[in-house]
Amino acid sequence: MNIKILYKWIFISFLFSFTNCNSESEVDLPIVKEEPNIEEKENDEEETPAEYKIPNIDLSHWKVTLPIGKPTEVSPPEILEYGTNQTLKPFMYNDSINGSLVFYTYPGSTTANTSYSRTELREQMVSGSNSTNWTFKQGGYLKGKLAVTDISKDDEGDYHRTIIMQIHGRLTNEQRDLIGQKDNNAPPVLKIYWHKGYVRIKTKILKDVNASDTEILETDAWGDDEGYNFPEYVGFDKFTLEVKVSEGKMEVIMNGKSKVYKDIHMQRWGVFENYFKAGNYLTTLDNWAGAKVEYYQLIVEH
Repeated sequence: MNIKILYKWIFISFLFSFTNCNSESEVDLPIVKEEPNIEEKENDEEETPAEYKIPNIDLSHWKVTLPIGKPTEVSPPEILEYGTNQTLKPFMYNDSINGSLVFYTYPGSTTANTSYSRTELREQMVSGSNSTNWTFKQGGYLKGKLAVTDISKDDEGDYHRTIIMQIHGRLTNEQRDLIGQKDNNAPPVLKIYWHKGYVRIKTKILKDVNASDTEILETDAWGDDEGYNFPEYVGFDKFTLEVKVSEGKMEVIMNGKSKVYKDIHMQRWGVFENYFKAGNYLTTLDNWAGAKVEYYQLIVEH
């Protein structure tokens, strides 16, 4: 038999035998799972980039005082570049995740008439100048949305306190000369504290309501009231503060709850010029102390 024909018959017989075997019993073949494309999987799970938020706070009418130098102050236009200003960056910077402007301070350099340090804004109605200010008759409005996000404790385990807003008095040059004072400083009629998680107000009252208009220009003519705590606990959460001033009246609003001052003391305070302050004025000398106050919004109107 031709050898090629022989091989052909052998191949056909083998194929026929294998087909019969398969028809009589199923053969379990291993299941091969398709591996996922690792590169595609990683791309699918890639997180969306974080959204960076910058606080929309106009600093063109504010200067800042720092807890360094004698102390160091930065006014417009330099303050507008706080993000790249090497002097400001450790103390005043953006939290681009929370969308806030952070004021950090610790005990360091102090200003006149105080033992405490601050990273605090001072209103300037005329950009770069302290000379133009406002009276209660002219009125003013300040609104801030803020949070105290970090603050140290004293040696008894209680949180330190910091001043987060103020209205500060100022003598005109004529008033300064009239009482023979060396500077234009007058008392702060309003201090708003973060105090153990609560918002606390302190204001000034005359020691003698019958004192003359000249006598009340003196700092020691004024004392402190007993203070007022808003009942709502804010802790380290965000809250809103508003201060509204008009002739003979001052109103402080915290998260919609109002405290009004409308009395002889507010009426007599009309003799002074004023300016707003906002930031972080830490009232302790403990050398381990420090605090961060974050402002999400800051609006001033006159």
